[in-house]
Amino acid sequence: MSPSQYQPRHLLFNELPVSLKAFYSMMLIVLGFGYLFALIQVYEVHSGRDGNVGISVEDIRIAYNGSKTDTRLEVAVKGPMSRMLSDEQRTDIIAWVSDGASEGGFNDTVAPILKARCLACHGGSNPHVVNLAEYSSVKELVELDTGVSIGTLVRVSHIHLFGLTFIFGFLGLIFSHAYVKRRYLKTVVLVIPFIAILLDVSAWWLTKASPGFAYVVIVSGALMGVSFAVQWCVSMYQMWFFRCPDGEVCIPR
Repeated sequence: MSPSQYQPRHLLFNELPVSLKAFYSMMLIVLGFGYLFALIQVYEVHSGRDGNVGISVEDIRIAYNGSKTDTRLEVAVKGPMSRMLSDEQRTDIIAWVSDGASEGGFNDTVAPILKARCLACHGGSNPHVVNLAEYSSVKELVELDTGVSIGTLVRVSHIHLFGLTFIFGFLGLIFSHAYVKRRYLKTVVLVIPFIAILLDVSAWWLTKASPGFAYVVIVSGALMGVSFAVQWCVSMYQMWFFRCPDGEVCIPR
C-alpha cells in the first residue's frame, strides 16, 4: 500500500496494548474519586442554606442570589457551617444577631462559641477565609446576604472553566476509543459535558441577577454527572470485557 493510500485508524479499546489500558484505567479511577469528592464538596458548601436538610434549588438560589431574610452570618451557620455547631450554639448566634449584634453580647455569648468551634480555620491566618476572631470582622457579616460576590464569581468561574475542561478532555480522549454503534450518539456524549460546563458557569452569573436561573445550575450539573458516569462506565467496561457482537463489524466511529 502506498503512503497516499494509508488511512490511519483510531483504535478501539480491545485493540489497545495492556499497558495503555492499565494507564487509562488508573486515570479513570483517580478521576472517579476526584469527581466523587467534588460532589461531596458541592453538597457541603450549598446544602442547608434554606434551613432544611439536603440540597435544593432554594439553596442554590441563596448561594448566588442571596437571602431575602437572613444575614450573611445566619446563612453560614444554617448552611455550610451548620455541622460545626450544636443546635444550641447555632440558636445562640442567631439570637445574638436578632437582638442587635451588640459587642457585649458578642463577648459574652458568641466569642466563646467561635473560639471553640471556628477559629481553627477562621482565626485570621488565611487571608482567603473570613476572620472570626474579632468583633469588628464578625459585625461585617451581620448584613443582609446578597449572595456570592462578583470577585468570587470571577475567581471560581475561571477555575471551573479550566479545571472541568481538562477533566472532561482527558475523559473524552479515553472514551473516544469506545465502540458505539450509532456515531451521532458517541458525538453527543462527548459534547454534552462541555455544553453543560458553559451552561453551569453562565447560570451562576444569571442566578446572581435573577434567581430563576438556579434551575439551570441544577440541570447543567446533572448533565455533567450523567455524562461523566456514562463515559467512565463504558470506557472501563469496554477496556477489559468488550467483544465485538457476532455479525457486526466493529470499526472505530
